[in-house]
Amino acid sequence: MSIVTLQLGQSGNQIGFEVFDALFSDSHCSQGLCSKRENEAYQASCKERFFSEEENGVPIARAVLVDMEPKVINQTLSKASQSGRWKYGQRSCFCQKQGSGNNWAYGYSVHGPRHAESIMNLIQKEVEKCDSLSGFFIVMSMAGGTGSGLGAFITRNLQDQYSNSLKMNHIIWPYGTGEVIVQNYNSILTLSHLYRSSDALLVHENDALHKICAKLMNIKQISFRDINQVLAHQLGSVFQPTYSEEGSSHYRRNPLGTCPPVCY
Repeated sequence: MSIVTLQLGQSGNQIGFEVFDALFSDSHCSQGLCSKRENEAYQASCKERFFSEEENGVPIARAVLVDMEPKVINQTLSKASQSGRWKYGQRSCFCQKQGSGNNWAYGYSVHGPRHAESIMNLIQKEVEKCDSLSGFFIVMSMAGGTGSGLGAFITRNLQDQYSNSLKMNHIIWPYGTGEVIVQNYNSILTLSHLYRSSDALLVHENDALHKICAKLMNIKQISFRDINQVLAHQLGSVFQPTYSEEGSSHYRRNPLGTCPPVCY
């Protein structure tokens, strides 16, 4: 059962990269609790769920990257490729040269109808690579215009075209004192639309993640990458099972909110 990930906007693409990197690291991490055979089965299961066939020996993420500006997508593609461990498909990206200006309505009512067909075609190509589609994992922020507005529009289209597949939206709740003056309006509009079209909403608060970095991890100068790596670990603990001492037939999930290192 495979999951197709949609990375929408600057935040969605940056978080999506960290999630795939954490999942890949976890699938190739062994603490000696499993036999070689069990570990290989675990790796194969993770690979099938999140990565497609290898190209030159490098797994390709089952993802579609979308942004209305090329800068972040280019950076994300470059980071994944330079890692040499996994990469994104070069034809799985959609970007334009005009952003959404932190305007939810512009992302939903302008970029959505204008670019929905092209984006949905990219999604369909990823779906066709799956032997069995489990659902969609949509990564987006609520503060800006592309992730929130366009994300809500694409989620509605997914509900129309893939009504039998699970659609889970991972959304970032903005800082209480964020720098985007219209973030409260963007958030309300996003939630009101996702409520009708999404099957599940997984919410992370920037303020709570910031506290984890400061108080639990003792990071003095907290960057967005620090926050995104904590996010990636928590999402990994949701998606990935962990080995139990009860035996090879027993697996459990890590509790959400644990901190790195990433070995579930």
